[in-house]
Amino acid sequence: MASSITFLVLTALLALLAGQVIASDPSPLQDFCVADKDSHVNVNGFVCKDPKDVKADDFFLAANLDMPRDTTSKIGSNVTLINVMRIPGLNTLGISLARIDYAPLGENPPHTHPRATEILTVLEGTLYVGFVTSNQANRENKLFTKMLNKGDVFVFPEGLIHFQFNPSPHKPAVAIAALSSQNPGAITIANAVFGSKPPISDDVLAKAFQVEKKTVDWLQAQFWPDNHN
Repeated sequence: MASSITFLVLTALLALLAGQVIASDPSPLQDFCVADKDSHVNVNGFVCKDPKDVKADDFFLAANLDMPRDTTSKIGSNVTLINVMRIPGLNTLGISLARIDYAPLGENPPHTHPRATEILTVLEGTLYVGFVTSNQANRENKLFTKMLNKGDVFVFPEGLIHFQFNPSPHKPAVAIAALSSQNPGAITIANAVFGSKPPISDDVLAKAFQVEKKTVDWLQAQFWPDNHN
């Protein structure tokens, strides 16, 4: 009986571990797999470049992340993402990073990363940050928020809607974020819902947001800026 229970426990643990593996970027089976962006083969990620052709520059980018970015957009933020598209050596390594600049009262609006957890560190200024849980059994979407100062760290779980806002009307803010995917992706909620091409039917959105269609039409007519570079 004891051996049967032990077997069931081990089976359950293996199933949980397997689920975690499936839910993240594939683990590397070699030292590196530098992305061959010239290949026409379609795989989940990128085909590996021949190791004989790999150079140190495949793992390097003169990103100038020490330099401030332009934050004069309507939302007052600028995200500089360093992913596998910019450093081929990140292929299969399951990590990327971003510098985020915020103007006074600027924000990185509500968005999700469908393939990554994010850990954010404030380098300068103050940020009001938060994320919302997925739909819960009690029909609530709980909001977790925190005011962050220089040197503080906050984690946004994978796939959940989150945001950052600079509450200072006078001082800019800067943060660095690490993400657990070579290509985390970003879905900015307002852009995706009201700025899709072609647009989502105003009948659909009016019903979803419980507003009049003219309100939806007005929102769809706005320019929804993309702050990811």
